[in-house]
Amino acid sequence: MKKTILLLSIVTINCTLFGQRIDIGIKGGLNFSKLEIPDVTTSQKTGYHLGAYSLFKLGKIGLQPEFIFSQQGSKVDLGNWDAKYINIPVILKLYLAAGFNLQAGPQFGFLNKAELDGNSIKEDLKKADVSFGLGLGWDAPMGLKLDARYNMGLTDNSVDPAYETIKSQVFQLSLGFRIFHLGKK
Repeated sequence: MKKTILLLSIVTINCTLFGQRIDIGIKGGLNFSKLEIPDVTTSQKTGYHLGAYSLFKLGKIGLQPEFIFSQQGSKVDLGNWDAKYINIPVILKLYLAAGFNLQAGPQFGFLNKAELDGNSIKEDLKKADVSFGLGLGWDAPMGLKLDARYNMGLTDNSVDPAYETIKSQVFQLSLGFRIFHLGKK
């Protein structure tokens, strides 16, 4: 307990001295995902994401790592492709006026579950995925956050080299709420 109080005191003093702000909160929303597979007809699938974020802000620049459970997938020729990932985006935010911001950064995904029409296909996919996210956001007063982000898959998710490349494409709409705040607003 003493170590926790000491750590929080040091973080608070640093935030005050250097004009930094640290927020911790929760977020969630809708995913509109699609797999890019050459020579296979795919269409968009709606899912959700839910998780937590922290924001380290210094002036007009912010760094926002997140821990997100994400339901993704696609409708393909063979049926419904469902995948569940634990994603860790590390987003750089450039603040404009009135809390509006531009977002960009990598996202590291870890496959939790994958099914094609209820049959497991997890062994046919790589366990890790890397994407690049681009987005727009608004950090509203009272701790509310609205984000629209596009995550473009960079890695081939197929284990079998004879199989076509599989890349994920996910558009996210998020609503977040700050639950903890340190430093200057």
